[in-house]
This record gives sequence, C-alpha cells and structure tokens, in this order.
Amino acid sequence: MSEISARIESLDREARGVTHVEGKAIFVDGALPGEDVEYSPYRRKGSYELAQLLRVKSPSPSRVEPHCRWFGHCGGCSLQHMEFRAQVAAKQRILEDAFWHIARIRPERMMSPIYGEPWRYRHRARMSVRLVRKKGGVLVGFHERRSSFVADMTSCEVMPERISDLIPKLRSLVGNLSICERLPQVEVAIGERVTVLVLRVLEPPSEQDKVLLKAFSEEVGVQFWLQPVGPETAVPFWPLDAPPLDYTLPEFDVSIAFRPTDFTQVNHAVNRMLVRRALGLLDPASGERVLDLFCGLGNFTLPIARRGARVHGVEGSPELVQRAVHNAGRNALEGRCSFEAANLFDEAAVERVMALAGAIDKALIDPPREGAMEVVKRLSVATGTRRIVYVSCDPGTLARDAGVLVGTQGYTLRAAGIVNMFPQTSHVESIALFEAA
Repeated sequence: MSEISARIESLDREARGVTHVEGKAIFVDGALPGEDVEYSPYRRKGSYELAQLLRVKSPSPSRVEPHCRWFGHCGGCSLQHMEFRAQVAAKQRILEDAFWHIARIRPERMMSPIYGEPWRYRHRARMSVRLVRKKGGVLVGFHERRSSFVADMTSCEVMPERISDLIPKLRSLVGNLSICERLPQVEVAIGERVTVLVLRVLEPPSEQDKVLLKAFSEEVGVQFWLQPVGPETAVPFWPLDAPPLDYTLPEFDVSIAFRPTDFTQVNHAVNRMLVRRALGLLDPASGERVLDLFCGLGNFTLPIARRGARVHGVEGSPELVQRAVHNAGRNALEGRCSFEAANLFDEAAVERVMALAGAIDKALIDPPREGAMEVVKRLSVATGTRRIVYVSCDPGTLARDAGVLVGTQGYTLRAAGIVNMFPQTSHVESIALFEAA
C-alpha cells in the first residue's frame, strides 16, 4: 500500500478532503481542509484519485472526536469528525462555489445559515435488514461506508434516542420471525402523535409472526405497517386505531397529514425554520397569485394560502396531490388552494401548466435533486412573475438553474443561503431568492 503526504485544500460535496498532486485531484475520505495527511489511493482514474486517510500529521482546529461509536463504519454520516459550526460554514462555501463555478454568478447577499440541533434530529429513516449468521443473526441499520453490506450497529446518534434504542430490539424481533430472510427493510416515520415502523415484507407474516409483531408494538409503543410491494401498497397492521401521522407548522396554524412512505423533510425543527424563511422571502399577500411547483403534500402551499394569497400547487405524484387536497381541507384552506398532477420534467406538461395557470405574481420551486430546468425556462419577468423562491437539495442543479433565470429570464439573484437539514452529513440544502432585475 503506497503512502503519500499532502496538504488538504478544501472539502468537496461528499465531505472528502481535496488536494492536488501533479495536476490530478485527490479526494481523501475523512480529511479536513488545512490538514497535512498521509493517504493511500484505492481507485485511480485519469484525472482524479479516491484515497483513504492513513494518518493526520497536523489536525485541523475543526477536527473533533466523532460522537457515534459506529462513525467510519456506518455510511449514514460523513462529517462527525468536523465541528458542527465548521460543517455549516463548509456547506455555505460549497453553495457559493457552485454558483460561481457553474453559473458565474454570485448572490447579492448571503443569508445567515438555517440550522438546528446537531443530534437526534432525524424523524425519518430507511434502515436495511439482513440475516448474517456469521455476525450472530439479523442486522438492522444503514449500509456500511462504500459498501452494500448492512452495518453491524446497535444505536444511531442522529435518530431520536427512543428510536435508536429500538435497533437492538428490532434485530431480535426480526430474527424470531419466520420471514426474517424475506424482510429487507424497516422504514421509520415519526409524527406528532405516533411513530410508525413500515416493514417491507416479501411474503406475508405467519400467524405466529403477527403475534410477535403485536406484542412488540404494544411493548414499545409503535404502529406497524406492512408493505408488500411499492410504497403505495403499505397498509396499517397494528394497532389499527392509532392516530394519523402528521406534523405541524405552528407559526402558520397548519397541520399536514402524511403516509409513512410519503416524502417529508426528516428534520421537523429545521423544516419549520425553512418554511418561515421561504415565506418571508416570498412575502405572499392577499390578492396575489402564487405558483407552488413540486408542492408535495403542501408544505409550502398551505402556509402561503394562510397568508391570504391564492396558490396553485403542482406535483408529479397524483397520490401526493390527493393528500395535498386533503390537507387543504383539514386546515380549512381549500378556498385558497388548488392542485394538479403534472410531470414538471416534461416540456409539454410544463407548457400546459403555465398556460392554465395564467398570470402568476410569484413562484416557489422545491424540486428534487434533478432541479427544475423545464420550469425555469418558462418562468420569466416578461410574463409578470416578479419573484421566485427556489428551495434546493442540490447546489449544483440550483446553480445551473440560477444561470438560466439570471442569464435569460430577466432575474437577479438577490440572496441565497444554506439550510442544514442533515447535520453530520455532506448533504447541502439551500434556498435562493430571485427578483426582477
């Protein structure tokens, strides 16, 4: 194994230290900016290498002892060795660099970062399950780092303590089921009044399995759902009289119901701050017409309506649209909201949405990692949309789309900032404000 010394220059979007040797970029797992390290490459390509950290010769002031005993083995976190405030600053730099290197633009103002508690924040998780006899039985957890194997872990510091404490119990439970080799996944969804565990079952549980599941549910206070095929096939198993899953946005007097397999933000506290920031930037007012694109369950739609604007939500999933309509009704906001299902990655579908929407004063965009290219090509100052708030889970596609909005659609990038939705990980969520130039 070859050992090479280098000074780490920066952090990349996957939380790897970056250095350059003879013009080639080297990405070193676990290294931090400013550190002198020794590393060994494990994958060589023409223009870059991936390397493992062997030794830190001079540690960064930001280096800390990882909080979790499984860090480095479990692939769920990648930044526990970096002090929390330094994590936030590094993510802000990643966003700024993306704007400049991809679109050659800079925000007029970098907003203060949004962040919450660094631990115990994760209210959603999808854990893999695997019977590994040579490790003593069933494993329940996240994948190992750079591997498809399930990490041999018995706790998780980013999940609420009550859920973390369930991991050893789940290992024992699944190991006693007749279908233990036909149960590849447990999904966790935490609401205001109930915690749901969705078991992905490739065959139905036996009668004895059902007895064990019911006893476990009553012992630890969770509701089990069973999912035989895709997410929409998940159904409640026990108890059947549990309260529905929901989360609240108290500042807007909104409660949003969801199924345990629906997309919702994993960090409820930071989501509340994100919605507050987005609504502050958008500033919807009575009489205005707002378009909420990639609206999901109505996370932004309903607060916009609560502020008095008329809002039209568009989402690719018909099932999520149905639930958004339901959420508007349960919050008595159906008179200010409308929803439709449309593929916002399809040119013709976006053209139809824009034509039917008519004159729009403001827009909010919250796309998946792929971004919103077909949308931003059709939002323009010329059509009367004078303000856009863009919530992003990928700084690269945000920067790409910002280049279109600023370069051809008549907007100025007024402000941008990061939202640290996933502490201890490399994930960068962000928000940006575009206004008519």
